Amino acid sequence: MKKFLFDLFPLFLFFIAYRYTDIFIATGVAMAAAVLQIVWLKATGRATEAMHWINLTVILVFGGATIWLHSDVFIKWKPTVLYWLFGGALVFARLFFGRNLIRRLMEKQIQLPDAAWERLNLVWAGFFLIAGALNLYVAFSGHFTESQWVSFKAFGLMGLMVVFVIGQSIWLGKHIQTEEQAPSSDTPPRQP
Repeated sequence: MKKFLFDLFPLFLFFIAYRYTDIFIATGVAMAAAVLQIVWLKATGRATEAMHWINLTVILVFGGATIWLHSDVFIKWKPTVLYWLFGGALVFARLFFGRNLIRRLMEKQIQLPDAAWERLNLVWAGFFLIAGALNLYVAFSGHFTESQWVSFKAFGLMGLMVVFVIGQSIWLGKHIQTEEQAPSSDTPPRQP
């Protein structure tokens, strides 16, 4: 839980700063928070994950463009770009390198049949691609205000992620192989 909150630190600060200032100052606050996150991880000797570096790069590029060009368009694209990078990486790694990134991330915690790993990777990629598209709709359709987009970015996308993770947990509960269920190479097959 602490890791989850730590990862959301820049987002929470962005939301709070936006409520008291404007989108440009809030963007600067989020950029500073993302840099401080990496500095803190390095200073305490903790591992920095690829996700932290990707998030830092995307927030600095899109946040920097938002402030420099004084246009909120760039920061509104940031969640979509981040989600599409994650979803695209899952698909690209599977199609071109034969690697299932979700499996690589989770296989030490759970065991699943190969078909379940493939489905899980595909479903996560789909979630990221759909969440990115949904962000574009809320940001640019004209049906929502900037304030509503900020709330959606902070709570709507996070809420969707929580619901998705709960759904995946229920699905995984039906497919996880325990040590007793997992086939063992030491045990010969039973004869009828």
